[in-house]
Amino acid sequence: MNILENYTLEGELLPIFTMPAPVLKQVAKPVEVFDEDLKKLCKDMLYTMYHAPGIGLAAPQVGKSIRLFVMDIDYNREEITKADGSKDFALSDFQPKIFINPVIEKISGEILYEEGCLSVPGIYEEVSRSEHIKIKYQDINGDHHEMEAHELLSVCIQHENDHLDGIVFLERLSTLKRNFLTKKYLKAKKKKG
Repeated sequence: MNILENYTLEGELLPIFTMPAPVLKQVAKPVEVFDEDLKKLCKDMLYTMYHAPGIGLAAPQVGKSIRLFVMDIDYNREEITKADGSKDFALSDFQPKIFINPVIEKISGEILYEEGCLSVPGIYEEVSRSEHIKIKYQDINGDHHEMEAHELLSVCIQHENDHLDGIVFLERLSTLKRNFLTKKYLKAKKKKG
């Protein structure tokens, strides 16, 4: 089963862990078994990411401390009004990607990009990242690949890869900015209940 070929939006919604969940601070373990359970997890993670909605989701964000993330920076998301007047989103043109046991090599350049995170909802801030990277990873069958990524794809890979090392994007900011945004986020979260 290759879930990326002729991808269809199917799966189960997984709970997304938000700060300060301990799983987000752990260094994830390498994936060693490439079986049907892993394929189901990838399928459910893609489904959860598209519905969140987001452009990337790492396994620790759904409570699994393993080196795996999914992403799609190209899909279309259009707000629609249903017959009953309620709003929904129409999702199309999926280009899902799955990275297992990724290793980022050869970084160069610098890019500032406003990032957000499904584990820190409502907080956005510019983060400095490498503009170009080369990444080695395994696919869902355990086959090895490498690719070069630029701009948004590079930023997204670095953001998701950070999750595998227990790093949330706020930790890439200055201490002052990080403390301010963390307090702001936790205050909003407490207020929300």
